[in-house]
Amino acid sequence: MNELMARGLDLTLMGIGVVYAFLILLVVATTVMSRLINRFLPDAPPPATATSSSLSADSGPVPPHMLAVLQDAVRQHRARQS
Repeated sequence: MNELMARGLDLTLMGIGVVYAFLILLVVATTVMSRLINRFLPDAPPPATATSSSLSADSGPVPPHMLAVLQDAVRQHRARQS
């Protein structure tokens, strides 16, 4: 029985060692790939921001039908929230 426990413990420790070795290898491989990608494919420049003229809030009065749609959407949203 004592020999069986020793073999079981050996097998357990060997299995844990294999798992830890694989995890360490996985971390190293992921780190190397990340560094290679960042080295050869740098981040793309950020997209150009829209000009203030295209985002102007003062684009004229809101048409009545659009105002009615917006009010109805807000009313439905508030009804669902309460």
